Amino acid sequence: MDLEQRARRQSRRVIISEILMVVAVIITVIILALVVSGYWLNSDFKVERQGLLQISSIPTGASVEVDGASSWLQSTNTSKVLATGEHTVKLSKDGYDSWSRTIDIKEGLLYRIHYPRLFAENRSKEPVFTTVNNTSATVSPSRTLMLLTTNTTTWTLLNLENEKLDPRTVELPADFPFTSRTQDGAGVFNGKILSEQWARDNEHILIELAQSEEDASVKKWYLLNVKSPEYSIDLTKIFNTDFAAVSIIDHSASNLLVVSGGNLHRIDISSRQMSAVLVSNIQSFDHYDSTVVFSAPVSDMNIAEISGRALDATTPYFIGTFRLGDGNVKPLCATAAPARVAIGRFYDDVFIVSAEGSSAKIYKKADFSEFISGELSFSPEHIKVGSDGEFISLYSDGSKLATVDMEAQSISEWSPSSVAGDWLDGSMYYSVADGVLSVYDFDGLNARTLASNVSAHFPVTISADKWLYFISDGSLMREWLVEH
Repeated sequence: MDLEQRARRQSRRVIISEILMVVAVIITVIILALVVSGYWLNSDFKVERQGLLQISSIPTGASVEVDGASSWLQSTNTSKVLATGEHTVKLSKDGYDSWSRTIDIKEGLLYRIHYPRLFAENRSKEPVFTTVNNTSATVSPSRTLMLLTTNTTTWTLLNLENEKLDPRTVELPADFPFTSRTQDGAGVFNGKILSEQWARDNEHILIELAQSEEDASVKKWYLLNVKSPEYSIDLTKIFNTDFAAVSIIDHSASNLLVVSGGNLHRIDISSRQMSAVLVSNIQSFDHYDSTVVFSAPVSDMNIAEISGRALDATTPYFIGTFRLGDGNVKPLCATAAPARVAIGRFYDDVFIVSAEGSSAKIYKKADFSEFISGELSFSPEHIKVGSDGEFISLYSDGSKLATVDMEAQSISEWSPSSVAGDWLDGSMYYSVADGVLSVYDFDGLNARTLASNVSAHFPVTISADKWLYFISDGSLMREWLVEH
């Protein structure tokens, strides 16, 4: 065989090899694209589009069972492709209790579960601070600080992430409402705390106060700086106004939204200025960053139609929105009655929540398209959006509670064991009945009992994902939730 023939044959081999390599790469890319899109071979070797489960837990490293069987998805903080439809997921870990839930996998979609919390079975607890003279307490949104109040002008700030708590005295300023001095000069607090709202800086607390629990006709609003009390502000006195509602807008409470005379205004703390009326006859409002959503009477707007719905006597109210600094109100929808409203963000979408009577609806703010709705057995009086926007609670002052799961796009209605309760963290709820502390997932599932002889008049919280704090017999108790 001459050199020319050998060269031609070698060239053909090279060309064929390169073609095969290109085809292999193309097939690999196609397969990877299909896998990423959720396509997989089922047990019958047929291609079907599946979904992806991503699961984590506190503590990490819990074993995972899907539909009663272990698989290559051995522990949490990982992902697994699952066939569409319902699956039962169970988490377990040596030395801890277990957690389980039935989920519905949608084809081509990611189902994210990041909230399961397992509790150590053998938990140690100890009293860490005496609370004999304390009348109430409040915990910061980050669950790092607890402010203990008394009937005196000396309160205490505790660092819940510090094992020694690092107690600091907070001496109330002289202008704090409903305080006085005894003949021996001791400071006395005679008022009643109605509500507290922490700023995200964990330094400022907006406190709503009344003369007494029996007499709430005279209310005061005070912005307390717990780290530098001398910089606190008596809002009612400075603005000489009886505010019906006050809400912190930004990180450090330098800007507020207030309702005065039924009208919504903005307050700039640094300049001590209150804006002109933003919305008149406000019924309900909430804000996210610089966006405000509200409910108000239609009569105060010169509009004839909202969202394609003609306004008449049956639609005397509307839900609207505007941006702070802009002021141009955008009507969103008409309602037959004043609606409770809230706003938040989940992933990259800003959403608006409304509760009109017993009807609950969630809209995408971008185009105000409705994507979750449900009829409840009660009319919510309050709406609370969780810290990361994944869970939204709608509740009344009774024992009725409904929770929206934004990940699953579902609404669950349930009743805790007692009305004495609140959110334990971003996804768990707690209640105290006859001194027994019970915890639940956001929808009432995975109920577990954690402690007994717990005071229902003080908050319960988890800090640093390892300590449970509660008040019992005049002491702040700390219980280890993880093995140590």
